[in-house]
Amino acid sequence: MKPYCEMTRAELETLKKELDAQFDQVKAKGLKLDMSRGKPSKEQLDLSRPMLDVINSDSDLDSENGQDCRNYGILDGIPEAKRLMAEMCQVSPEQVLIYGNSSLNLMFDTVSRAYTHGICGNTPWCKLDKVKFLCPVPGYDRHFGVTEHFGIEMIPVPMDSQGPDMKLVKELVESDDSVKGIWCVPKYANPSGMSYSDQVVEALASLKPAAADFRLYWDDAYTVHHLYGEERQDQVLEILAACEKAGNPDMVFKFASTSKITFPGSGVAVLATSKRNLEDALKHLKWQTIGHDKINQLRHVRFFKDLEGIKRHMEKHAAIMRPKFEAVEQVLEEQLGGLGIGSWTTPNGGYFISFDALEGCAKAIVARAKEAGVVMTGAGATWPYGKDPKDSNIRIAPSFPTPEELATAAEIFVLSVKLVSVEKFLALGK
Repeated sequence: MKPYCEMTRAELETLKKELDAQFDQVKAKGLKLDMSRGKPSKEQLDLSRPMLDVINSDSDLDSENGQDCRNYGILDGIPEAKRLMAEMCQVSPEQVLIYGNSSLNLMFDTVSRAYTHGICGNTPWCKLDKVKFLCPVPGYDRHFGVTEHFGIEMIPVPMDSQGPDMKLVKELVESDDSVKGIWCVPKYANPSGMSYSDQVVEALASLKPAAADFRLYWDDAYTVHHLYGEERQDQVLEILAACEKAGNPDMVFKFASTSKITFPGSGVAVLATSKRNLEDALKHLKWQTIGHDKINQLRHVRFFKDLEGIKRHMEKHAAIMRPKFEAVEQVLEEQLGGLGIGSWTTPNGGYFISFDALEGCAKAIVARAKEAGVVMTGAGATWPYGKDPKDSNIRIAPSFPTPEELATAAEIFVLSVKLVSVEKFLALGK
């Protein structure tokens, strides 16, 4: 089929009738499919079930330094957990703080501390007239939700296949002391699945911020979430080392967790940062908790043992995820390739595919898909305040549905794209 923009009005009207008929047939099936969020599937969660057996009522529950993991204490995490998570984050154990089950919780707390008490002696953000954050787009809706919750002004920064627009980032960060941070998902970004280039990481690490308390909020959520073997794995420069080399050792808060490695509801989160930042965080954390779940930390260490154990486990995840991504990409290419009504990413890892529809069509496509029984992330969610100025970006999350459900959902999605695109051309008086 030729591109829609080359069709005559008569051809478009004929096509619309065909698509309407197909849509009515699908809608009549009463399907209920969910592609709304990047949730691990049941099969992925089952991979970690053996972890529940590594500790029982007969287990030795002392950490390697002799601390009883059933009791209070060890605010920054048991030493073996610090070593495991540091290895995953490519840093030293002295640079990490082990948290609870959620890196999102950790990010929220980090922003909250800055807002109420300031960072390393700087003025609390709540006492400033204006606080701004840079938000690479398309990006992660929950990042934007955290900063919006605190009334922080969010400034969209365009993303490409290399990372955020560094010319714009540099201009904003170095000229405006109200810019306090930038959200970053450096590897297999949400939703594009793309990774930051070495040049972008080095440029970020070399910034000379106008604000002394400016930080890179570095969400390394997908650091080990590859879909392929080593030959197709993205590699990203380690940001703490890059900042140290550039003379900015305190400029980054790096976040990660095992949420999409083991169990999202009971994983282990980690903050990796400089000694100064850690000391500042611990001053506040000691009034928040006497220690996080050390038995869960112990469980993770005894299950994985080391980074190689994590890698072997993630190969099992990839075996489940890879066919799902490839199935969606195949449907997109076969059904939409060459029609000029959409483009999409083909990531080597992570949890999402980013789809760009014709301008002004994303909300209508998501609504059409929902009408036919497929729930997707709301259009606009990948932009601050939920407002995509072009109304074109849609996040596709292939992980949760079964392969059969995913095949059906992908077909419904492309049908919705075709139908809304035809309607757009007809509305333009084509």
